[in-house]
Amino acid sequence: MTTLLILTIALPLAGAVILLLGGRRTNAWGHLLGCATVIGAFACGAVLFTHLLGLPAEDRVVHEVLFSWVPVGVLHVDFGLQLDALSLCFVLLITGVGALIHLYSVGYMAEDPDRRRFFAYLNLFVAAMLLLVLADNYLGLYLGWEGVGLASYLLIGFWSYKPTAATAAKKAFVVNRVGDMGLAIALMVLFASLGSVSYDTVFSSAPAMTSGTVTAVGLLLLLGACGKSAQVPLQSWLGDAMEGPTPVSALIHAATMVTAGVYLIVRSGPIFNHSPAAQAAVVTVGAVTLLFGAIIGCAKDDIKKALAASTMSQIGYMVLAAGLGPAGYAVAIMHLLTHGFFKAGLFLGAGSVMHAMDDETDMRRYGGLRTLLPITFVTFGLGYLAIIGVPPFAGYFSKDAIIETALNSGGLQGWLLGGAALLGAGITAFYMTRVMLLTFFGQKRWKPNTHPHESPPVMTGPMIVLAFGSVGAGAFLAVGNTLQHWLQPVVGHHETHHTIPAWITTVTALGVVAIGIAVAYRQYAMHKVPETAPLDVSALTVAARKDLYGDAVNEAVFMRGGQELTKGLVVVDEKGVEGVTQGLAYVVGRISDRLRELQTGFARSYALSMLAGAALVIAVVLFTAWR
Repeated sequence: MTTLLILTIALPLAGAVILLLGGRRTNAWGHLLGCATVIGAFACGAVLFTHLLGLPAEDRVVHEVLFSWVPVGVLHVDFGLQLDALSLCFVLLITGVGALIHLYSVGYMAEDPDRRRFFAYLNLFVAAMLLLVLADNYLGLYLGWEGVGLASYLLIGFWSYKPTAATAAKKAFVVNRVGDMGLAIALMVLFASLGSVSYDTVFSSAPAMTSGTVTAVGLLLLLGACGKSAQVPLQSWLGDAMEGPTPVSALIHAATMVTAGVYLIVRSGPIFNHSPAAQAAVVTVGAVTLLFGAIIGCAKDDIKKALAASTMSQIGYMVLAAGLGPAGYAVAIMHLLTHGFFKAGLFLGAGSVMHAMDDETDMRRYGGLRTLLPITFVTFGLGYLAIIGVPPFAGYFSKDAIIETALNSGGLQGWLLGGAALLGAGITAFYMTRVMLLTFFGQKRWKPNTHPHESPPVMTGPMIVLAFGSVGAGAFLAVGNTLQHWLQPVVGHHETHHTIPAWITTVTALGVVAIGIAVAYRQYAMHKVPETAPLDVSALTVAARKDLYGDAVNEAVFMRGGQELTKGLVVVDEKGVEGVTQGLAYVVGRISDRLRELQTGFARSYALSMLAGAALVIAVVLFTAWR
């Protein structure tokens, strides 16, 4: 099993190395190698799953230390891999959905002269994410964490000849560095407090840590999660990241980068469980972000940016659930897995529409595509039904479970969090129905020279497979508490006390979803859709179009504040530090000038000085002897 565990990461990493170092010599078959390595990694993951499934629940762990990584003084970190019930869920998601996205990319990037390099970056992305979830300590996780950041920068800016793509890549990189600093400082605090960054030591020692320390670590880990998972206040990069090729969007949003923050919180559960303050911060971030993203999604005409805002919102649901502690860990992972299917399907469907519409992304210039793109319409439609939570599709089981868990968390918190989750469900139904109506229904609003056509089988095939997941993944994971029992050895067991009957939650959620659908239908199906967005809109719509002023806030608070702080530090440096050093140099120089005047160059002067010195010494000696 150790060999398979290593191969799971080594295969896509080897593919990236070969394609990057091989250069143009690999152009003819580079895309095939890129697909083969990820499919091979998925096969390894499937065998490992079968192996763990045959073991008793408490023994479902494969742990291997490969070598001594950082033997420096009292800091000793081994490079080790750990496969358990939690990490295996991510391995199968990353490699399974990742392999489908790779296959889709063969057709989507067929005409791109740099397709081989694109597949190298995809392989690197998958390898880094696998290392992140398979490491047995926080330093190994951090290595994969930074690898994911690098790969996202390369992929978002893949078409760097476009200024918007280059800017988006830099923005994603810079914003994520803020979160990464939180994770890095958390590692320093853990080492300073416990002398180790390994999961076993940290989690077993968490109860003995002071409340201040464990809360600080929890908040720093949350900051790291906010960066990678695009949660408030580090969400501003996600919409701009749509400048990359559509398969990149699918990979980032469904299987890799944005799920990393959720993994970090759930994996660090033993830390958050001992800090109510940190848990409160997590649920607050999740609740705010799920509404934040949903509101933004209502105002986007770019199909990919509407889906990006949706991702922000859906990850907010997962973070909210993870912040509820043992009661929410399993449902957070369930929604993460179901979201991986339907969101990947939605993004690939969006790419298929763009492929048919000459890369047009404005939904106001679509319309009536359901008959011309039948496979795309059906697969996208199934993903739509899954994300809005219509039974028996996947999102119904996972999102309703989060709403139910939030409502039953007790007290005012339960009502606030449950209310936010229900409101988010209604807004999700509105903006996703809007996407469906603007894209596939209504009058044709295409440009005259546009000739829509269905995508080739290499693109529609992965979309069909993902559609099956959008339909059945939720029931597979939820019925009989399958996923909860699977994750129990890692996240613990928790009995949910239903203060509100489950059927009431379900009926309420479906009622809210129905209202969202009805409002969208009335606005976009019963009225003519203008080719350009109207200007006479509410202040909230204006704010949503500007991403609720996320960039403006970051610029005013962080960028301008940082500039002023830098200016202040420059003044301190120039007037303070440099003033002291230059003043000292001046004093030394003046003393040297005075001492230099004693050097006359005349021998008689030196002889007189020697005589005077000798006389002084004799006088001191005689005086000392006399006393």
